[in-house]
Amino acid sequence: MTAAAQWAQGGEDALEAFPVNITGVLIGYARVSTKGQNLDRQIAALTDCGCAKIFSDKKSGKNAEREELWKALDYARPGDTLVVPSLDRLGRSIQDLIAIVAGLRKRGIGFRSLHESLDTTTPGGRLVFHVFAALAEFIRELIVQGTHEGLVAARARGERLGRPPAMTVEQVRHARAMLADPEASVTSIAKLLGVSRTTIYKYVPELAAGRDSLAAGARGEIDQ
Repeated sequence: MTAAAQWAQGGEDALEAFPVNITGVLIGYARVSTKGQNLDRQIAALTDCGCAKIFSDKKSGKNAEREELWKALDYARPGDTLVVPSLDRLGRSIQDLIAIVAGLRKRGIGFRSLHESLDTTTPGGRLVFHVFAALAEFIRELIVQGTHEGLVAARARGERLGRPPAMTVEQVRHARAMLADPEASVTSIAKLLGVSRTTIYKYVPELAAGRDSLAAGARGEIDQ
């Protein structure tokens, strides 16, 4: 199910604040990208707004292993609200952000971002995230559509799709010619052509039958 569908699920109450009954505590989460950065300002803001417990990570938002974030999400209970200093402290992308907040909603947990003044425990904050989810889904569909159209156009132009070959036809021809010389090692030929030994064996499969067969093949090409 898409993020937008997850948000839409619930029918007429889709834009109502959640959780309906805010009976729990405020749980703070702070993050800086490197160990050299200071968390004091974020922690102070979370403390001032009334967070009873604060978790913090010193890792890039691109790092999936944000241990303290997962601890905060695990600690939260229905009726609680997760609070962050700003949206970029929580999500690596808008899709990541929406996925986390949608997960909180399913568990009856609210979400607040102090800098953006977003609060899903209010109807207005819920509306903003509803729009975010729809926008993220729209962007995803545009990317998929654009990629598909690009592939179709490339095929129509006769372009080769996928990864380029490790060896060109010319390199394979040179490899066969050099391999016909029993004094030339596979390792030296691979280094000369700028490829690995495995690549040589892959693109010159007759090498597995022995060097004699390559020499015979090379002599046949010369005779022709």
